[in-house]
Order: sequence, then C-alpha cells, then structure tokens
Amino acid sequence: MITLENVSVYRNKKQILKDVNWQVKNGEHWSILGLNGSGKTTLLNIVNGYIFPTKGDVEVLDHVFGKSYIPKLREEIGLVSSSLQKQLRGFDSVLSIVLSGKFGSIGLYEEVEKKDVELARHYMELLNCSHLEDEQFEYLSQGERQRVLISRALMANPKILILDEPCNGLDLISREELLHFIGKIAEREDAPTLILVTHYTEEILPCFNHTLLIKEGQVFAKGLSQELLTESTLSEFYGRPISVHEEQNRVWLALK
Repeated sequence: MITLENVSVYRNKKQILKDVNWQVKNGEHWSILGLNGSGKTTLLNIVNGYIFPTKGDVEVLDHVFGKSYIPKLREEIGLVSSSLQKQLRGFDSVLSIVLSGKFGSIGLYEEVEKKDVELARHYMELLNCSHLEDEQFEYLSQGERQRVLISRALMANPKILILDEPCNGLDLISREELLHFIGKIAEREDAPTLILVTHYTEEILPCFNHTLLIKEGQVFAKGLSQELLTESTLSEFYGRPISVHEEQNRVWLALK
C-alpha cells in the first residue's frame, strides 16, 4: 500500500525528514505518534503526493513517484484534517458536503445521481450524522464536523483513509463517540487502510495494530502497537519517565 525508502526532505536548508523507511501492507491499520514538529504532517503530505522527497523513493498504491500521475493517486486517498475543514464553505449543507467527496471538490458543482445520494446517506447513518443532512456546516459542533468529513472521505471509496488528528479540539464524550465510529469503519469488510495521526496513545484503538513512532524527523521505532506502546519504549521516546496504564485495550500515559 505504501513504501518509503530512505526518504529525506529539506526545506529552507533545514532537514524535516531524515532517511525514513516505512512500509504499510494491505490489511494493516497504522497509527503515527509524535510530538509537535516531529515531521508527521510532512510525512502525510508525501503519502498524499503534495510534497516530493528531496531524496529517496516513494510508492503509494502502485504509483511510483516521478513516474506516475499523482493527481490520480489522490483520488484513491481519503483525508480528514483541520486544514480541509477550513477550506469548506460554511454555508453548504451537510448533504452537499458529503456528496462533494465523490468528486474531491470544495463545493458541489457536478450533477449527482440518486445512487450518490443514497450512498451519502448510508455513510452519514454509519457516522450518526444523517439527522444533520440539511444543516449548514458552519453551525455544527466540532465532533459533528469530523463525522461529516469522514462521511465525505468515504464517498470516493478510498483505498487509504488518513485521519490527521481527528480528535483535536473534542471534549471527552465527543472524542469517545468519534473513536467508536472509527472503530466501526475498521471492522467493515471493505474498510480502507486506516492511518491515524495523533499526539495521544489513548486514541490508538485496538484496530490500529501497527504504530510508527516519529521523533525529530526520524523513525524512532515501528512495528506492532502492543510491542511499542510500553513504559520502556515510550520513556525513551519522550525522554521522560512514563507510566503506562492499559484499559479497554488502549494505552493511557502519565509522567512519573
């Protein structure tokens, strides 16, 4: 699904990523964990084809960077991010925003068919936002907006769905509700490969069976989540003594 080999990125004479090697196989769901400035966003932009590496090789969904038409690749990747949320028009209805996901457009300009509307309503029901169909996007809560954006991303039937800090700005209840729906998506037989970017281990659901730890632009560790999310590894990763508490098959951290 994704292969990065010795990928480095320089911007303004500063190295943002250094010799990143990472492979995502079909059937795997990954979390990417790192502090601010660790390179997570740059890594996502490479996967999406918005940034080309300064050096190294990238292949995503059989698209080899430098040899493929990258806009075609983006049609196969769903993205939910705060930057996308800011681009959407607040006066658009929820239904029109979800439908626009089929075309990857900001605003709905294409003619839609009955089956498109039915599919949009199917995903809105899955994400528990069908009752918001006629509401304007700008009047939704942050949690409601995120559920709408995930519904929108699913409209294109993506092979990869990237969730870039989807719980950012949510209260406890809204966060847990959103994570519940993300878990439901992962359970579907036709689920896309999920990539969750987060600052917090407690947001890493059991379905995210692999984790990439990124620190100062480098891969600190990668592999099975249950083997990496331990006191010893995370204490070394954060450079501070960390205590780990496990509940509901999720890892919660505290500084010692």
